[in-house]
Amino acid sequence: MASTTRIQVLKRFLLLPLACKALTAIGLIALGLQAHAADYTGPLFDAHLHYNEEAWDGKTGPHPPADVLARMKASGVRAIVANSRPNTGSLTLAELPQTRKAGVTVVPFVRLYRNRADYSGWFADESIYTMVQAELARGTAAGPYRGIGEFHLYDSANADGPVAKKLMVLAEERDLVVLAHVDDAAIDLLMANTPSQGRKLRLIWAHTGIGGASVERVDALMGRYPGLVGELSYRPGLVCDDNQLCPAWRALLLKYPARFVVGSDTWVNQRWQHYEGLMQGYRQWLGGLPADVARRIAWDNGAALFGVPAPRR
Repeated sequence: MASTTRIQVLKRFLLLPLACKALTAIGLIALGLQAHAADYTGPLFDAHLHYNEEAWDGKTGPHPPADVLARMKASGVRAIVANSRPNTGSLTLAELPQTRKAGVTVVPFVRLYRNRADYSGWFADESIYTMVQAELARGTAAGPYRGIGEFHLYDSANADGPVAKKLMVLAEERDLVVLAHVDDAAIDLLMANTPSQGRKLRLIWAHTGIGGASVERVDALMGRYPGLVGELSYRPGLVCDDNQLCPAWRALLLKYPARFVVGSDTWVNQRWQHYEGLMQGYRQWLGGLPADVARRIAWDNGAALFGVPAPRR
């Protein structure tokens, strides 16, 4: 019956004069646009932000504090996890009065990299462990460090490196959140190196599933480790048509609405140049989720992880 009705409507449309057809088509397009979900408009928690020396080294650079803070403010970003190479970048954002004036809360992490050479050997470098301890003892103008990372493991077996093991123990003992850019195999190894075997450690998985892990594998790890949080930058296959979530990922986010966050990953200056666009991209697919789930992923989950109060309007 419905098919017959559609055929009748089509026949009537074809019999209309050309001008009426055009007006009808415009109306149908407008209705289609209205059917698309509105973008999410609430606050954003950028749970993966770098302010590396290429952006600004304290003297020169294309993105001084005024620039990056203006980009955050324009994007509705009200809190950030700051982790930078070297840690000076995060400390700068934490101490500036302009950061508070911009309405941005800084959640500082100790990054393991003093320079690019540290990326490939930190997991066995005792001087990295010493540096982390010194940074934790010093703290920041925004309060104590709240986490460790982002770090990379290009070979998952290096999760069993001596310094990697010590840092996992340290993180769990001090209730520090870990931000790790690793594959799914390394998630299991890192969790196994904690005193609780991963039952207590809070770990943000940068680019959740990067390296090719399927949605099913991510689902299984989420079920296994209650403190595993997925961060969604640079995640191939996350969005499909019209920048909306692909069905499998949408189902996963709806299954674990309290376990995902978003981030910019400003690891190179180009990401800063397109910061507003990156955040707007999140707002688009967040708008396709139920409003309460969108708010959780955009803000509430990150805020709850670090005890950040709701922003004032």
